[in-house]
Amino acid sequence: MNKQESLIESLFERAEAYGKTTYELSKLKLLKTTIIVVPSLVSRLVVILMLTLFTLVFNIGIALLLGELLGKLYYGFFIVAAFYLIAGIVLHFFLHHWIKKPISDLIIKQALQ
Repeated sequence: MNKQESLIESLFERAEAYGKTTYELSKLKLLKTTIIVVPSLVSRLVVILMLTLFTLVFNIGIALLLGELLGKLYYGFFIVAAFYLIAGIVLHFFLHHWIKKPISDLIIKQALQ
């Protein structure tokens, strides 16, 4: 009986060690994935932020120019806003899947590296 109890005890110890090792391995894999994905996303977000700021300032300049040409500054802002409204509607209805799929694929590709 004593030999059987020691075998069961040994089995439980090995199972516990296996569980701890598996847990640590999972943590390390998650850490590796995080280390790959987060810097990639942060660098892309910085570029997107810079492009957004450029676009904002550029559009303000275009709105002011159009407004000056039309005689009232707010006309230029209305025209630029109408352009973005039309562009947003076109993107929403026609190009939504062309934007969503590549971004999803990029995130999955980065996570599986």
